[in-house]
Formats: sequence, structure tokens, C-alpha cells
Amino acid sequence: MGEMNRRTVLRVALGGAGLAALPAVVMGATPASAAPNREPDTVGVGDTSVTLEFDDGLRSRVALKGVDVTRFDASEVLLLDGATIDEFAYRGRESRSIADSRHGAGVRVTVWGDSATGVRKTVELTSFRRLTGMLVMKVTYTNMSGGELRVTGWRNGAHELLENPAGFYTFSGTTYTDRRDWVQPVTDGYYQENSLGMDSSDYGGGTPMASVWRPGAGLSVGHVEPVATILSLPVRRTSGGASLAVQGDTRVTLGPGRKLTTRTTFLTALPGDHFVPLQRYRDYMGDIGLSASKAPKSAFDPIWCAWGYERDFTVDQVVGTLPKARSVGLRWAGLDDGWQTNEGDWDLNPRKFPQGDADMRALTRKIRDAGMLPRLWWAPLAADPDSNLFRDHPDMVLLDQDGNKQQVTWWDSWTLCPAYQPTVDYFVNLVKKFIGDWGYEGLKTDGQHLNAVAPCYNPAHGHTRPEESTEGLAQFWKAVHGAATEARRGALVELCPCGTAFAFHNLPYVDQYPGSDPESSYQVRSKGKTMKALMGVGSSYAGDHVELSDNGDDFASSYGVGAVLSTKFTNPGGPDDSIVLTPEREALWRKWVNLYEENMLSTGEYRGELYDIGFDKPETHVVAKGPTLHYAFYAPRWEGTVELRGLSGGRYRLTDPFTGASLGTADAQHNTVKLGFERFQLIVAEPIG
Repeated sequence: MGEMNRRTVLRVALGGAGLAALPAVVMGATPASAAPNREPDTVGVGDTSVTLEFDDGLRSRVALKGVDVTRFDASEVLLLDGATIDEFAYRGRESRSIADSRHGAGVRVTVWGDSATGVRKTVELTSFRRLTGMLVMKVTYTNMSGGELRVTGWRNGAHELLENPAGFYTFSGTTYTDRRDWVQPVTDGYYQENSLGMDSSDYGGGTPMASVWRPGAGLSVGHVEPVATILSLPVRRTSGGASLAVQGDTRVTLGPGRKLTTRTTFLTALPGDHFVPLQRYRDYMGDIGLSASKAPKSAFDPIWCAWGYERDFTVDQVVGTLPKARSVGLRWAGLDDGWQTNEGDWDLNPRKFPQGDADMRALTRKIRDAGMLPRLWWAPLAADPDSNLFRDHPDMVLLDQDGNKQQVTWWDSWTLCPAYQPTVDYFVNLVKKFIGDWGYEGLKTDGQHLNAVAPCYNPAHGHTRPEESTEGLAQFWKAVHGAATEARRGALVELCPCGTAFAFHNLPYVDQYPGSDPESSYQVRSKGKTMKALMGVGSSYAGDHVELSDNGDDFASSYGVGAVLSTKFTNPGGPDDSIVLTPEREALWRKWVNLYEENMLSTGEYRGELYDIGFDKPETHVVAKGPTLHYAFYAPRWEGTVELRGLSGGRYRLTDPFTGASLGTADAQHNTVKLGFERFQLIVAEPIG
């Protein structure tokens, strides 16, 4: 729109600790109070470290520490059938300090403007003292045209992070059936839709945030709705940088005078990768009651899983492996897929448990007698076509708008609706049986269909809206978790949504979040960094079976990010020779488990803000245990210096905990170490004196 009049530019400060008067409209993520008007166009609140400016067409621009990181973008737009309304002539603004009962002190600014076609856009922006760098946004469009508007959707927070010679990285919290990395470089031609809907019949959902960043500057967008909501968060490599947005495909006809209000979305502008933006999202959601449950102590015990014997396991194989698993230092023993007759009925396989419930109770006693804790695998919300459950209760099935059942592909089952009370009651009663009767102390809840479900149109369920199934999945997990802890105090619920990106709204009702079938060690680490940001100190992330890592032996990747160690080895044999516990592997497994139990990094504070997982080389992770910092560096091969960030006052003794070698000393001013390593290098920095 050409050169704008600076007198009509609106400036919104998002972050930092100081206060300063700014021209035009100003609001802060760290406000103390609204300053009085100094002149008709001035309200001074916040500071200049992070700012959002609107021009007189209500396009916006983001700056970090006074440096523009975007242009003036059409950041909030209304999508019509065959047209886009992206320019709204500025008409006015209001600002006020707020004291929110959940989020604390903040500032709210409302700006509005009108399009040439008679649509008024009103943008409500809120920032809070304790959520530095985060701007919460709700946009309302009012039809003042006198005719009907056929709306097809809307976009919020649409920005293009400006080009940088180093390039860009992106994080997406959404799910893809190919199980791609959550953190990737933004290469030429890159595009991801990042839909929070279903990527297929049984893959979908996720954490509603997407990020793009370059060295020193990053943008993130998402929604902060209290329930799972189907939106998309597209990220694209552009000729001028990398773009992102929140998009809602809302189809509605607005009559004259009618309004459309978008979902509540957010924009964060911060240096660094996706870790701190995820923390901001976590803190906001915690304020509205969605936060990690306090994991039981057992959630940090290392795990042996019988899945190495696969579905055709025998009880004798499982029992015969227990002494070796315990001697290696493992404390959980998990019975995996294959104990049941089918997915749905969850009756005991008579070939393996001829005496039924009595045999299962005997197995859990043997696990305890071996000094381990019994954990049971299952896959709820599915019913095989030949199961009694499907035959007797077809009403439980989730149906799409065409009346089609949704397939769980791995088990060739049908998805059941989590928002239908008979479905909930059926699986809650199974949980009580598994734990209260059979004697299990934990559940491994498994399946890609458990992360999200499609809207349900089954008329038998009486849904007021089809989306009740999508939103109700979290409440299903709440019921499962409640039944487990009611049956046994301290019972553990693990959710493994098989390669999907964890749906945040489910996670408050889960005690352990595994790497969920990682396809590389990088996925173990990048998922670990993500889950540590999302769930915080006191939550339990497990690296999943080490046999899924690079070379099948990379405990270092789990250990270094503070993950619980896990393995599915077989002994003395099994269907896969590559995972048999040879004497060489046994010595290595013992060494890692001993190191894990000595330092218990899984209970420490993961310091993800110190290193950028995309741009800092070598890839580095840090866990603090009190004043001691545990560093983990990763690269195929490295020769050079590394920087030990996060050191405070005084000197530190540096040690390689894996080899026991001394690496000298360091302090905050002299914090580099010359290293040469392959695959990984661990360093413990312990304060001297």
C-alpha cells in the first residue's frame, strides 16, 4: 500500500522486562500498568524488545530488539468463496490494563478497521507479564455490507520471517502418516499444511503450534482453545523467507450485521528454536487447568518390554527373561501385544493362559517375585470386525458424515467413539480389571488411533455437534487415568500413539510419554526436547526401545535428553537375532542403566533454552541436577571446540561420565572445551567447592 503515515502506525510491545513510552498504541507481555496518555496517539506500556506494529491497512510487522524480522504482512484475513479480504482501513483502537484471574497482569489492545467491501475487522490482542513474547489474539469480522458473505475460512498470525543466509528450521506439532521428523530444515520448495485434523483414518491430531526460526529470531503460531480443535498451521518456504499462519476452514454464510469470531490463537516472537515458545504455550494452558499430572516415582524406572518376542511370545519366554532383565538393572516388565484374543474383547488367549484369569494373576506375581513391576499393553477404542464387542455393540462405532466406519490400519479394526458414554464405561471397566483384578501396576496404551479421532456423525450417540468426538478424546483419557489410579494408587498410564505427534489435550491424563516408535536417534532427541518443553519438570519422557535407535544401541540419545531408558532385548534367543542380549550388549546395557540410575537425569531440569537444535553444532542438550550441569553432544564425527552454556559463578570440574576421564575445568568466562568424538560426548560440569 506504499509508504504509510507513521502517525497511524500502531506499535504493540510483546516482551522484555523494562517499561518505556512508545509512539502510537503499545502493550506489553511484561506490563506493570498502563501509562497515562501523553498525547492523543500515545499509550506507553511495555518496552521495545519485541514489537508488533500495524499500518493503516491493519497489516502487521514484527520486530525483535528493534530489528524488523517481517514486513508488513496481511496477518489477519477473511477468506470468501473466490476472494480474500486482507486490507482494512484503520478506524480506531482501545487499550487497558487487565488483571486476569488465571494469567495475571496484562494489557489488552483492541484495534479495528473497515474493508472497502463493508466488512469490519476487530482484532483483540492480549499480552501477559509472565508470558514474555506471547500475544494472544481473537479476531471478529462483522458483515456491514448489506448483503450475504459466503465465508470459507480465516487466517490469523500470518507472517513471513525474512530471509537469512543461514536458512530456517521449523517445528510442527501435527501428525503425518510417514512419521517424519518434528523438527526439520526449511529447504527450497518446502511446504507442510500441518493440519490438526486426520491425515488418514487413524493418524491425526497433535500439539497446536508451528514454528519457523533462523539464528536469533523465531515466530510461532497456534491456538489456545481448551479442547482439541481442527485447524491448520501451514509453513512454507517463500522467495523472501519462510511463512506460517493459523488457518480455520470455517464455512458459514454471514447475513447483514452478523459476526464471525475466530478461535483464540497466539503469536510468539522470540529468539531461538521451538523450546521456549512451547513453554509459553504450556504455561498458558496450565493456567486454564491443562498441565502435566505429577508422575508417580515408578515413571522414572527403566523398562524392559517383552515386545522383542512379538505376538507369538510364550509365557515361559517372558518369565525366563525376567532374571536377566532385573540383573541388568531394569525395573519394569511389560507384557506386550499377543496376550489377547482380539482387539475389542480383550479376553485372554487360551493357548497362553489356559486357566484364564488365574494364569494372568500368576504371571504378575512372578514379575513381582523377580523384583520388577508388571505393565500391560493394550489398544483401547478399537474393535475387530469379528469381535464380540463389535457384534454386540455396533452402536459404539465412530461414523463419518457419509456413514463410513474409520479403520485402525495396524489391527484392521474399527475406531470407537470416545465421546459415547457406553464406550467410555466399557474401557473403564477393563482398566479396573487389568489393575484391580489381574494385578498390573501400569498400562502401556498403544495405537496411532489414540491421538485423535475424526468428527462423529453416528446418530446413536446423540452428539449436538460432530466435533464432540474430537474434543471428547481427552475426557476419555481422563476417565482411563482416573480408573487406573482408583484401582491402584500410583498406577502408571503410558500413552504411545505410534509415530503421531502427541496431542497436547490428552497429555494431562498421562504419566509417561515415550518416543513413540522413533525412526532414528535424532527423533528420540528432538521428541525429547519437545516433550520436556510441553510437560515440564516432573514429567516422564521415555526414549522407547533402544533397539529403534541408530545402530540399535544408542542409549546415549535417551540418556542425554533426560529420557527413561527402555529396551526389548530377548534372551537367550528370539525371532530377531539383532536384538538378542549378547554378552557384549549386556555389558553395554548394564553400563548405561547404572549411569542412568546414578544421575537420574530424567528427574532433572531440561535446559532447552540454552541451545538451538537446528543451528547449533554439534547438536547439544543440557540437563541440570541442582547446580551440576550434564551436557550431551551429538554428531556423526566432531573435531573442534564446544561451548558450555549455562555456567554460573565459580569454577566447574569437567568429567566424561561414560569413560570417567577428566576434561579439565571451566567457568562462565572460559567455557569452551576442545573435543574429538564419534556419535556422542557427555560432559558433567560440577561446581568446585
